Amino acid sequence: MGFSEAHQLIILTAPSGAGKTTIAHALLKEFPELGFTVSATTRQPREGEINGTDYYFLNVADFEKKVSENAFIEYEMVYAGKYYGTLYSELERIWKSDKIPLRVVDVLGAVELKKKFESQSLSIFIQPPSIEVLYKRLELRETENENAIRERIKRASMEMQYASHFDNVIVNDQLEVAIQQAFALVENFIEERNAKV
Repeated sequence: MGFSEAHQLIILTAPSGAGKTTIAHALLKEFPELGFTVSATTRQPREGEINGTDYYFLNVADFEKKVSENAFIEYEMVYAGKYYGTLYSELERIWKSDKIPLRVVDVLGAVELKKKFESQSLSIFIQPPSIEVLYKRLELRETENENAIRERIKRASMEMQYASHFDNVIVNDQLEVAIQQAFALVENFIEERNAKV
């Protein structure tokens, strides 16, 4: 599937716990031009998460059926038995409403999207100040046990090596500062887009 110049995308990625979801919510509040793309996943919902709003929660068989139907622009098994993916239909839904999709996605999925969208995208990598800080943040979330946290930290160490694949890297040491840096990048991207129209 080819994408025209009108098919633009903002890609926000980070290791788990680095703050990408918090920054994404701030961007969506600040910029009405953005539309949130809902990921599909096979993981269980966390408390308060709503199917179709936070994620499309699918079982493995349904997810793999969609894979066989080429319904995903990218997908990956991020953790053992846990798929995540970007549905074509989600991007189309947002483009039809004349908005720019904001895609909050795992690092390897973001690398795939960046390859497919190249100059039509703005990609931002949110980096934790250190692995130690990331570990503490994951502990404070209290959503996973010690083994799951260790698995996330191991993956985060690998993912941080991909930072140079993206247009911009924001170190999330102080959240408010990181949010303001993200605002400036997105504002500039939207202004450039409007100048082309």
